[in-house]
Amino acid sequence: MTVRTHLRIGDILVREGLVSESQLKDAIQLQKNNGRRLGETLIELHLVTEDKLAEVLGKQLGIPYRRADHGELVPAEDPALQKIVPQEIIRKDLVLPLEKKGSVLTIALMDPLDLLLIDNLKNRTGCEIKPVIATRTDLLAAITATYGAQDLLKKAMEGSYGEKEDGAAGSSALKFESIEDLTASQQSQEDAESQAGQTQVIRIVDLLLLEAVTSRASDIHIEPYINRLTIRLRIDGVLQAIDSPAPHLMLAIISRIKILAKMDIAEKRLPQDGGFTIKMGEKSVDLRVSTVPVIYGEKIVIRLLDKSNLVTDYKQMGLDGSALADVERGITAPYGLIFITGPTGSGKSTTLYATLTKLKSPGKNLLTIEDPVEYKLEGINQVQAKPQIGLTFAAGLRAFLRQDPDVIMLGEVRDLETAEICVRAALTGHLVLSTLHTNDSASAITRLTDLGIEPALLSPSLVLIIAQRLVRRLCPECKEPSPPLPELREKLNLSEGTYFKPKGCKNCRNIGYKGRMAIYEVLRVTPAVRDAIVRKLSAEEIKEIARKNGMKTLTDSGLEKAAAGLSSIEEVLAVTVGMV
Repeated sequence: MTVRTHLRIGDILVREGLVSESQLKDAIQLQKNNGRRLGETLIELHLVTEDKLAEVLGKQLGIPYRRADHGELVPAEDPALQKIVPQEIIRKDLVLPLEKKGSVLTIALMDPLDLLLIDNLKNRTGCEIKPVIATRTDLLAAITATYGAQDLLKKAMEGSYGEKEDGAAGSSALKFESIEDLTASQQSQEDAESQAGQTQVIRIVDLLLLEAVTSRASDIHIEPYINRLTIRLRIDGVLQAIDSPAPHLMLAIISRIKILAKMDIAEKRLPQDGGFTIKMGEKSVDLRVSTVPVIYGEKIVIRLLDKSNLVTDYKQMGLDGSALADVERGITAPYGLIFITGPTGSGKSTTLYATLTKLKSPGKNLLTIEDPVEYKLEGINQVQAKPQIGLTFAAGLRAFLRQDPDVIMLGEVRDLETAEICVRAALTGHLVLSTLHTNDSASAITRLTDLGIEPALLSPSLVLIIAQRLVRRLCPECKEPSPPLPELREKLNLSEGTYFKPKGCKNCRNIGYKGRMAIYEVLRVTPAVRDAIVRKLSAEEIKEIARKNGMKTLTDSGLEKAAAGLSSIEEVLAVTVGMV
């Protein structure tokens, strides 16, 4: 297949109306500074999504766009295919050989206009290269599924049960070009550092991090017990155990991670926090590390923050229909309070970042105070709260009011002082975004009044309250039809649709679910709701008023997703009402 080489990505996107000439110019300038591909820079600036970029390139260049969730990035059953391109090239350049017919090799890659890469592949393989397009996220997942960090990690764990290494075993540590250690040891404990630097320990830690990133894990839990070290990954909100190393390596693995995170490896009695960064190809992932002393040693939790996985499109997140219309209308308010509610891990921060991305413009001053700052956003002034030195949410908010803000975001309203400043800011002409830990949208109102906010002040300041949860998506490869029983259909008032249940396959690690999406309950603060706030009605009464105005509850939203075949009834009920 011949690629029309006179076209450039920027020209294509401008022609399609996805970016403006000025946006393209800014992206090219940033690209010169960061040295990354133009497409990746445009994605980083949230000017275009991965999927849209691949789709448009495919259409303009006449090259197929392949998606992992459609099963289109599975290489043909050909033993020679996995050897035709060296794995270091596959992982470094993010390319995936899919099929070889005669002298024609079909390869999935991100940028079909990268003629240097295509020529290099042609020279290495001796084949004519037929490119197909895939996103970075899909390529990472497909490469891992094909060549398997998981298998390598399992072998490394099994090997750790042999005799202890004396430093001579194995001439060098296993190196991945996808893993780059960006930290240096600043510790004085030479014996502990030497132990943590053993070949086998470095290999296990590197593979563990690689497996966590490619599995889309949000957290790694490393837990010491009397005779073993347990390792679990939180994938799609659920902890899953993986193979663990031999007990004699426990202290060395913990020390290795603490060294990477710039922690004091000699301090084992107190909790510590640290962090570091790893790279997979040109993709960086920030890792936040927390340790706490437990009875058998130190438990470590590593939070993975992968900016490339940050979704900023409301529809991709799960917002649709009247809820989407209410949110898009609400965030255009010139001033007022918008709250996002839900328990920890329900995706509130993602919704906040998506909203900030939509509100961002050269004509607006956006300020945030967060604890911690999870993702760094271009064009937004972000402040890390530091309560230990007096930089609390309340102190930051007071300072923001002297910074000529248009939009203010704070991570969470926790006390009366912070809530009062939010209300005052909203009433004096600022749009304020924040979160609360409540079960539903109406409960946010009673939470604020319980804190001490006067209903007469709260009523005119509120604009929108969004309650949300995350539900797991059914694996598209193995989900099975599962019509609900008549009594369940009647009890839940289920709509017509095609309902499915999880089964389990290789694609989803035999779980039946892969990925998550949000379900929403959007309470628009109408005159009727404002009146209910002033009259101090209960959360249930306010919720009923909102429902009469067309609000869908979390359960309603989740069951709609189930009727569309995206999740299961059991998953929705488990998340929304605790029933299975």
